[in-house]
Amino acid sequence: MARTTAFKLSALYLLIFAIFSGIILGYIAWNTRRLLDAQITETIETEINALAEQYRQGGLRRLVAVIERRGRQSGSFLYLLIDPRGDAMTGNAILRVPVQSVSPGWSEMRYNWPDEGEERGRRAKVRTFILPSGLRLFVGRDLEEQDRLQITIRRARGLSLLLVLLMGGFGAWFVTRRVLKRVEGVATTSAAIMAGNLSQRLPVTNTDDEFDRLSLHLNAMLDRIGELMTGLRELSDNVAHDLRTPLTRLRNGAEGALRKAETLEEAKSALERAIEESDHLLRIFDALQMITRAESGNLATSLKPQRLEDIVASLAELYEPLAEEAGLAFDTRIGTDLVADANRELIGQALSNLIDNALKYGVKPAGEGGSLTITAEKAGGQIRIAVADRGPGIPEDKRAAVVERFVRLDASRAKPGLGLGLSLVAAIARLHGGELRLEDNAPGLRAVLVLPEVTDSAARTLAPGIALPEKEA
Repeated sequence: MARTTAFKLSALYLLIFAIFSGIILGYIAWNTRRLLDAQITETIETEINALAEQYRQGGLRRLVAVIERRGRQSGSFLYLLIDPRGDAMTGNAILRVPVQSVSPGWSEMRYNWPDEGEERGRRAKVRTFILPSGLRLFVGRDLEEQDRLQITIRRARGLSLLLVLLMGGFGAWFVTRRVLKRVEGVATTSAAIMAGNLSQRLPVTNTDDEFDRLSLHLNAMLDRIGELMTGLRELSDNVAHDLRTPLTRLRNGAEGALRKAETLEEAKSALERAIEESDHLLRIFDALQMITRAESGNLATSLKPQRLEDIVASLAELYEPLAEEAGLAFDTRIGTDLVADANRELIGQALSNLIDNALKYGVKPAGEGGSLTITAEKAGGQIRIAVADRGPGIPEDKRAAVVERFVRLDASRAKPGLGLGLSLVAAIARLHGGELRLEDNAPGLRAVLVLPEVTDSAARTLAPGIALPEKEA
């Protein structure tokens, strides 16, 4: 535990806190002593002023009488009047210094009370005066109370530092143990995940601390990795299943042509069928590559401010004749100022896939009619581009599955397709920070491409140096 980062940080914080506590307690003790010293000085000054007043009023005789009276009454004040020869005229203390060598002013002296032995020396703060007659007057106050208070403060400071160290040490141990427990949980789960159990997730205690936030982010990452691994397995299975048939046809056709073709026309026909099957395989691989690039985010740097109404209008104009040829009533409702950060080619590809699906599956039997509607509008900070048809639609329980790769509801494969169109649209939507929604059109399907909107000013901020395309007339 002592080598862990949590313990080292806790010990460092404890040391810093102890140093600052010692500084604060030392300042309190110093300030207390300074205040006591100032108080003693003020008290002595007051006493000196009173004696000076008595001396002015009654002269030396009255001063001696007052000193004798106060010396008997005061328990902590000391008074001493010395004649020029150094003999004590009156007073209640015995100084343990040569009194004639003491200069006027403040000083600390050792002294004894008359009834005490000389082995015990007391300390006193004393002010010395030389009177006009040559007499020396000593007035002071005993410092024993101050010394006791200082001892009490030092003991309190030591005890406080000891308590700080004990409580801080306990806190460091508790925090370190708690942190290590959380880290151990993460390490155990990580070891299980590395061993192959991808269903494991990091523990979350719902305290919303940094460990919970880290665990939530890592769990989200693990969920995404799990989805990608599942998609990879499904992709491998689907590729193996869906490519087996065209590859088998390609091989059988080549083998048949090799064995049976007797004329140049028969060999040419076999080569044309092989090229057609090869083109079909290339379209599959191109679609898979586009989905992979979109899902990996490699195309995110190509997103620039675009007016989506121009893209939608261009595609509507392109597909309107095809819809009318298929017998569908074609309608468009396109708003204005639909600005988003987008890749023009990818958005065009996504909308083309949705319209192709509507043309392919939205045609009703003869006589029943049908329609294809394209709408583009802003709603709640989003841009919603919808392609709606009146075909059989997609059951609600299968809408999540149809955006997977190679998934086709037409189990008979009666209609052409790769089963990759909606997968590519969903990947493009995620690349743009949006989503693909499949909704019921009652009857039919309504496929909605939802993208985040940006204002003109925001677009210029997001893409500095890129001019927003002018709206077409």
